[in-house]
Amino acid sequence: MKIVPLLALTALVAGCATVPPPPAGPRLDHSLTSRAQSDRIKYIIVHYTVSDTPRSIRTLTTGDVSAHYLLTDTEQPFFYTLVDESRQSNHAGYSSWKIYNQLNAASIGIEIVNPGFKETPEGRVYAPFKQAQIDQLILLLKDIVKRHNIAPGNILGHNEIAPQRKQDPGPLFPWKQLADAGLIPWPEPSRVAARLPGFQEQLPEVAWFQRKLAEHGYAVPQTGELDQATRNVISVFQTKYRPALYDGTPDAETAAILDVLTSPVPIVPAAAAPADGGP
Repeated sequence: MKIVPLLALTALVAGCATVPPPPAGPRLDHSLTSRAQSDRIKYIIVHYTVSDTPRSIRTLTTGDVSAHYLLTDTEQPFFYTLVDESRQSNHAGYSSWKIYNQLNAASIGIEIVNPGFKETPEGRVYAPFKQAQIDQLILLLKDIVKRHNIAPGNILGHNEIAPQRKQDPGPLFPWKQLADAGLIPWPEPSRVAARLPGFQEQLPEVAWFQRKLAEHGYAVPQTGELDQATRNVISVFQTKYRPALYDGTPDAETAAILDVLTSPVPIVPAAAAPADGGP
């Protein structure tokens, strides 16, 4: 007669026992790391805003375009951080460089407040950049390059990744200052001068320019014809490396610069030491 109440009490106690809730999310183990990985950020793209600081802020914070950084044109320029580097900003649009397309996903975008250009009876006139802006830009670029291990050839202008539709940062952007700061490669003047006479004597065919421009990184037609698309790419190349003349004409100086940039510097082997170790 006492066994039944005891069983009922046991069942009651078991029913009142606390059951742990199921886990709220997936069970994750962070103890392992794959060797086959790299930083998402491969490129830095430089732009100008074609506007003043207030309108640039409004465009980049309330519109469909954005950038990670906005460099003001104030007396003491500074950067607004508009998009965290861990997130994608919409600054590159339809773009291409070497094996990468749609560079938004693999780049950091930097917008510099600058009015861009205006059309005049004498032609298109570009606005210069303030030196204080370039000084700040170089500091930021060095910081980003160090943190993300950006290759020197991967700091580019918007016009380089979209040569058929963009002009920024334009021919007055001082790329040479970035080269002098050790941020981007630059054609060695002596090597350019050594190649120039040969190209003056015999200018390569258009197909050569197209092939070399593609090797450098540009998306360029490979038709052998000097069409407008090819001229646009040549013009963009000239605005960076030969801004004194950027009419898109494939001339000898452009060929010499392009040849140097796409030809590795020859490595001269060190002289072998004497067998006896003497002088």
